[in-house]
Amino acid sequence: MALLTKSNYLLGLQCPKLLWVTKNEKGRIPEPDELTHSRFKEGNVIGVLATKVFENGIDLSELSFKDNLEKTKEALNERTPIFEAGFLADNLFSRGDILFPVGKEWDIIEVKSGTKVKDINIHDVSFQKYVYEKAGLKIRNCILMHTNNQYVKSGEIEPQEFFVQADITDKVLEFSEGIEKRIDNMFKIINSKETPKIDIGQYCKDPYECALKSGCWAFLPQESVFNLYLGGKKSHQLYKDGILKIKDIPEDIKLSERQIIQKECALNKNCKVNKKEIKKFLDSLKYPLYYLDFETINPAIPKFNRMKPYQQIPFQYSLHIQEKKGGKLKHISFLADGTNDPRPKFMQSLKENLGEKGDIIVYNESFEKSRLKECADSFPEFKDWAEKNILPRIKDLLIPFRQFHFYDPKQCGSASIKKVLPVMSDLSYENMEINNGGYASIEYERVTYDENASDKEKKKVRDALEKYCELDTLAEVEIIEALREVV
Repeated sequence: MALLTKSNYLLGLQCPKLLWVTKNEKGRIPEPDELTHSRFKEGNVIGVLATKVFENGIDLSELSFKDNLEKTKEALNERTPIFEAGFLADNLFSRGDILFPVGKEWDIIEVKSGTKVKDINIHDVSFQKYVYEKAGLKIRNCILMHTNNQYVKSGEIEPQEFFVQADITDKVLEFSEGIEKRIDNMFKIINSKETPKIDIGQYCKDPYECALKSGCWAFLPQESVFNLYLGGKKSHQLYKDGILKIKDIPEDIKLSERQIIQKECALNKNCKVNKKEIKKFLDSLKYPLYYLDFETINPAIPKFNRMKPYQQIPFQYSLHIQEKKGGKLKHISFLADGTNDPRPKFMQSLKENLGEKGDIIVYNESFEKSRLKECADSFPEFKDWAEKNILPRIKDLLIPFRQFHFYDPKQCGSASIKKVLPVMSDLSYENMEINNGGYASIEYERVTYDENASDKEKKKVRDALEKYCELDTLAEVEIIEALREVV
């Protein structure tokens, strides 16, 4: 009979089809991308840090399946904390992060890299508890140990302060109701000869984006109801009612102003252009224009003093300067070198290059403004300059697109620069070695902080980072020019 592991159980809660494919046709599961690999690595690093909270623990994490089971039995007699103890009972297998002895009982301590308790975490621990008790353990309390997002690094990382321990015992009992029936049903799914027929739904991306989603959703038309701007539950309800295309949404369905624009564009097969509002936006721009974009890293464990877990730390910017309308562009870039905190040099370079007047154009101002405020809070010598001279000059190029003053159906309901640029310009992120911010962050961290990265690798990645970030601000320039042509 097949084995049901903790990870299998969590997959089965999300989607029976995902569970069946994982156990029976694993080749259909796409290989994890770089971002997913990065999250796995980060989770492992957090797990190792968590063990430092406990003294004299027995680490079984590196053992094979069989050896882990045998050594767990031996470790239980030592009555000390056990890391990655494994238990097999009735074809159920679970390994836990930390088992902590309390008299003759044990506390389950599950470590998560997130900053709060999620339902999926409680389901995780409820499965562990069920298996451990089947294996003969007496469980006292269930604890979720997660990252403390208020922790600020000052010197060496202090594991005791870095983590928050939340008692989830009552929640685990609540979530354990019906677990035996769920497990029996999952075994039936695994042992079935046919793939379960499961329709698409909100569970395709909750709690995580399903690895099978692209295949399961491939039948949808290009302008599907799932492209409705902020469609959410409405999109799913329309689909359940048999409506697949935006143009087919009945008149009696209440739509938002922007969703109405989408429907009109789908019906008339054209773009929406509000020339008056676009012109108003363009006329408000004050030259010289500074087209600006940041790239950041946000490691779970802070690398620098005055930094919190997952805080976005800017390491690069691209800046295109245009003195007058239609004028030549001057490009300036900054890419931090070395392993020190990049923020002081980053801010100093901005201060030297952003001038005293003229609008600073960004795409989605909340990101750049937040980073500038955080840097100024951490390094007060830049606070007055940032608050009085820089923040008031920032103009958000996202506005005409978020407000649907311009909308092309090819945007698929999105106002992101990656969706807007192809309809406004011939510029493209395709065929670039680095073509998104997430990968930029991963690669910068890899070649900067990994001692095994060669000089050749570093140069290659840094060149690719320069090209990618430069394209982000060149895209802003092209979009502005395209809007001028529109009006």
